[in-house]
This record gives sequence, C-alpha cells and structure tokens, in this order.
Amino acid sequence: MQNKISVVIPVYNESGNINQLVKEIIEVLDKLGGGEIIFVDDASTDTTVDKILGNNGSDHTKINLLQHKNKYGQSSGLLTGIKFSKYDVIVTLDGDGQNDPRDIQKIFKVWQENNNDMLLIIGNRVNRKDTWSRRFASRLAYKMRKIILNDITPDSGCGLKIFSKKLFLSLPYFDHIHRFLPALVRRQGGKVTSVEVFHRERSSGRSKYSNWQRFRVGLVDLFGVSWLIKRSSFPIKLKDGKNISDKD
Repeated sequence: MQNKISVVIPVYNESGNINQLVKEIIEVLDKLGGGEIIFVDDASTDTTVDKILGNNGSDHTKINLLQHKNKYGQSSGLLTGIKFSKYDVIVTLDGDGQNDPRDIQKIFKVWQENNNDMLLIIGNRVNRKDTWSRRFASRLAYKMRKIILNDITPDSGCGLKIFSKKLFLSLPYFDHIHRFLPALVRRQGGKVTSVEVFHRERSSGRSKYSNWQRFRVGLVDLFGVSWLIKRSSFPIKLKDGKNISDKD
C-alpha cells in the first residue's frame, strides 16, 4: 500500500502563515514516510511566494510551488495541484493555518484502514474558532445542503480532506467544487466518512470571503449540483456486480 502523500494547499496572500505550516506538515509527513507539499499560489500580491521559496523540504518530503498567472480561486488551485501531484493519495488543507496538520495522521489512518479509491474522508471541525456569524452561516449552509442535496455531511466546508487522485479527477469540475465534494462523491457511487479534527485561530491575515459572497455564489452552485445529481446515472453497474468506477 502506498504511504506517500501529496498535500495540496491553495494559497492567496498567506505570507504570515507559510513558515509554521511548512514546519508542521513536514514533521507529520516525515513520520508517515514522506511525500510532497504542493503550494498553488493564486496570484498573491504579498510575499507568499517568497516565503514558500524560502523553505526547504526534508530528506523525505519535498516542497513544490505552482503559480497561477491570474487569480482563479480555491477550487482552481486544488485542480492545479492535484493534476501535478506525484502521488495517488491527496490531502488538502487550507493555507490559513486553522487546520491542524497533526490531524493528517488521524485521517490517513482511517484511509489506510478502508483502502478504497472511491472514499472521501473529510474533517469535522470541533470547537470552531470562527466568528459567530461564520458559524451561523455554516449551519445555514448545512441545512440547505441537507434539504436540497440530501447531504448530511456535518462539515462540508472543512478544508482538511483525503481522497484519491483518481476520484477527484473523475468528478465534474466547476468553480467552488470544493464546497460540494461529499455530494458529488456520493453521486459518483463513492463513500464519505467524517472524522473529528481540531480547528485553530487564524494567526495571521484574514478570510478572503465574506458571508455574503459565500451565500451568493453558494446558492447558485447548490442548485447546479442538485441538477447534476438528478441527471446522473451513477453508479453504472455491470451484470457481474462491478461498477464502472472500479475500472482504472
């Protein structure tokens, strides 16, 4: 079984969080046998790129930087990083440092126990360190996803996830896909498991999205994903009981 992991981190103006994040992720990956950290910079206007380039990997963990020419958004950053990833097991987390890299070990253990290319493991942030308005917006979004998409994942917005490269690239891509991965994975015939993870205060910078921006964009995408699910025939099954998703 492959132990090496590609950790994909989209970043935009996160210069104050890079050094600590790199240090913590390298410590975790080295314990797990190594891997790579892929930063995808979304045309930052601060010193984020310089901070990334100023960090060295370890004997077992390499640091790679990909740079977007223009600002395309978080989902595009994920797509870029995953397409250029070296390993088949993908871990994603946010670049603001609020996801605790030590939880990578926790979700990776669950991943290994299941050994399923059609599995998405997503964090469920306990004791969230967000503003009350952000927590309220998340609860409202959860209720809407539950009603419209029948998605009961408690924390679809958590940036800490683990899945196979094959699974992600099989999904229909669109901007903001990262908010709807559980519903789309189930549409594809996959399985979703939530694991409780820690959530930390943001030590530097500020969120790039307001609650209004999240609501406005999310509402349009919500009905788009609902349409995709209703128009889907997945999983397509063969007479021998296999799904076409089982075929590489």
